[in-house]
Amino acid sequence: MREYVTDDIIYALATPWAQSALAVIRVSGEGCKALLATRFSRPKALKEAGNATLVHGYLQDESGKKLDEVVAAVYTEGHGYTLEEAIEFSCHGSLAVIKEILALFSRLGMRSAEGGEFTFRAFLHGRLDLTQAEAVQELVVSQSERSRALALGRLEGSLKERISSLKQQLMQVMAAVEVQLDYAEDELDAFVFPRAQLVDLIDQLHHLSETYQVGKLYKSGARIVLAGSTNAGKSSLFNLLLKQERSIVSPVKGTTRDYIEADLSIEGIPIRLYDTAGLRESSDSIESEGIKRTERLIGQADLVVFLVDSTMMGHVPEEDERTLVVYNKSDLAKPPKGKLAISAQSGEGVDRLLHEISTRLTSGFSISGDELLIIESERQYQLLDASKVALERALNLVDDDIPLDITAVELGEALDNLGQLTGEVTPSDILETIFSGFCVGK
Repeated sequence: MREYVTDDIIYALATPWAQSALAVIRVSGEGCKALLATRFSRPKALKEAGNATLVHGYLQDESGKKLDEVVAAVYTEGHGYTLEEAIEFSCHGSLAVIKEILALFSRLGMRSAEGGEFTFRAFLHGRLDLTQAEAVQELVVSQSERSRALALGRLEGSLKERISSLKQQLMQVMAAVEVQLDYAEDELDAFVFPRAQLVDLIDQLHHLSETYQVGKLYKSGARIVLAGSTNAGKSSLFNLLLKQERSIVSPVKGTTRDYIEADLSIEGIPIRLYDTAGLRESSDSIESEGIKRTERLIGQADLVVFLVDSTMMGHVPEEDERTLVVYNKSDLAKPPKGKLAISAQSGEGVDRLLHEISTRLTSGFSISGDELLIIESERQYQLLDASKVALERALNLVDDDIPLDITAVELGEALDNLGQLTGEVTPSDILETIFSGFCVGK
């Protein structure tokens, strides 16, 4: 288990390790202003700067040699990202400059931060709970506008507030049970277990945990394979969806010998799209290998969009949950009635196709399309599910008229799982798992 030290001054490059116009270097820890003032061209201005103040000047080495012109964003204790005294330096993005500044900070006795250490300090000081800390990383790695918006909502506290509400409801149930246990021998009114509240809690936990499947989809995306016979229009559709000429389009059959892949977003879902070799019998060894690769990709796909040439009407596979049959060239020939038809040349019907793809990928998820609270973390999903299962056990005990002290144990386990969700009760190895995946500087 990595042990974070929290009483020293840490620093890290917060922008990518690459040449750029500007770079940002973060510093956090008590006494960092006074220490850095010794290597700043305007020491008094830096030391006396108030919270959220910008100070212009130069960082310089021990001999007074200027290393770079910088702007220091100063945060006093109780403010900023970590709630510690902190400074963020904006400097020029030369790798030579960055190396010089980082080396200077090391010579001053500050420590290079580990991955996620700034966010860990923010968590320890109460600025974030664990759901918000995870949202920081989810926001950094988000691949689509939808994923970004969902992660930002969690960072702003939407999940934290929901969990807090669930805990309050559960504690009301537990309080009623505890009163009965503590005063069982006294003359109390006949106890009626708040069963309806418990059932409602189970439903809420089930609904929230179910969002993990769609959250995982928005986070990790899906693989879609364009398949079909030669000249069905796969490459034309591939280019149309990407809005660029990536695949070669030709009337000559067998033009695509190997698959081509590219990334795009469909209604907020990150998609890896594959244009593949046409499916047919071939004596050409290269084309045959391409067809074999197409068949392997089809087996690995989340969804196969099988294009049929409406002008020729060859083999048409059976539709299932992984296969979407689409009739192309609807501008040249009339497809069967009621079938999904497009023209990869004119773009007709493509919007409907994209919506159908999104519907297929999200089918079975019991959430509305505008749901704002969706979880992406497997850890959160497991704890929500464990809490729900504990409450289901408690409900069964109540229905079987088992003594309340046994039911109280299950209620306590459910509350403990909710506490682990937000970080109020968290084993150290879980903290290691969460924060070790962060980049340095976060």
